[in-house]
Amino acid sequence: MSSSSYTLLTNSPDKLESSITIRDPPSPGAMNNSNDTLKKKYVQIAFAVTLYWFVSITMVFLNKYLLSSNNVKLDAPLFITWYQCVVTVGLCAILGNLNKRLSIVSKFPTFKIDLKIARDVLPLSIMFVAMITFNNLTLKYLTVSFYMVGRSLTTVANVGFTYLMLGEKTSYKALGCCGLIIAGFFLGIDQENALGTLSMFGAFCGVASSAFVALNAIYTTRCLPCVDNNVWRLCLYNNFNACILFVPLMILFGELSPVLNYSKLFNLPFWFAMTMAGVLGFSMGYVSGYQIQLTSPLTHNVSGTAKSYVQTLLAVIIYTETKTSLWWLSNVFVLGGSGLFAHVRAKEMKRNHNTDNNSTTSLPK
Repeated sequence: MSSSSYTLLTNSPDKLESSITIRDPPSPGAMNNSNDTLKKKYVQIAFAVTLYWFVSITMVFLNKYLLSSNNVKLDAPLFITWYQCVVTVGLCAILGNLNKRLSIVSKFPTFKIDLKIARDVLPLSIMFVAMITFNNLTLKYLTVSFYMVGRSLTTVANVGFTYLMLGEKTSYKALGCCGLIIAGFFLGIDQENALGTLSMFGAFCGVASSAFVALNAIYTTRCLPCVDNNVWRLCLYNNFNACILFVPLMILFGELSPVLNYSKLFNLPFWFAMTMAGVLGFSMGYVSGYQIQLTSPLTHNVSGTAKSYVQTLLAVIIYTETKTSLWWLSNVFVLGGSGLFAHVRAKEMKRNHNTDNNSTTSLPK
């Protein structure tokens, strides 16, 4: 934008030079450029949100297909989860070796396994293995439509563990939101049971999954310094450790025999579906970060909440399920409580940030 400056000078030595700056009104061309930039930004945001929704929803339905479909019929959830970790390590290796050749992956860390770092990350990896195991077991034994409510206590667990382990207190408003989520969870359990589609083991796995998601978040914060705060390096070491940790678990729970005797063990469509599930799981880290980068953490949470509702609707339609009014109300409680919790915490963080800035910039009297 151009500007014109007019300076008024006086010849008297005891006068100060004064300057008046007059800005020209924006030209039509500049306004068009601004509008084009804004449109481009909106298109990027729409693409990021759509990509996040597509990857997340597709991953849930694909995992449900692998875990409990009549077409697959492989009762080995630990093996399926282990293979997805193997795919993630393989993708980390490929991208890490291409980071100096392709600019699009130039920020991806070079593939290297340091056993000392792997050992330091091990506590997080144990939480990670428990989290993804219970997550997949929840998806195996609960319907996709109830999957969101079944894992809805993550926010509540996060509040509890941050207080017990970190000593951080939560406001009464945020706790009220948690109460809404808990009410929605138990109402959903009651209604799913009344419909005859509830698995108590699946519900237990949902609660366990919620707890380990919260613990995983806390341990992630603790272990990030071990990998120079590089999220992708942490992803590599986490999945590398998980590949090892899952082996004794598969042996302990007797999954080797079903896998070795599986009729589709050399079936290409089966392995394609398994590999795509691993690729989608790996991609979730990227698309989540991409959405946050173009919007904000609060918008990401709102988008995730809306995505969960759409995912529930799709599941009811695809599997031709019939639900009661109270069942839908339980979903509204959970989604409403989660959305309000994100809003309340965002406002509290902003207020605390402004308070810290004011206390830092205030001058001593």
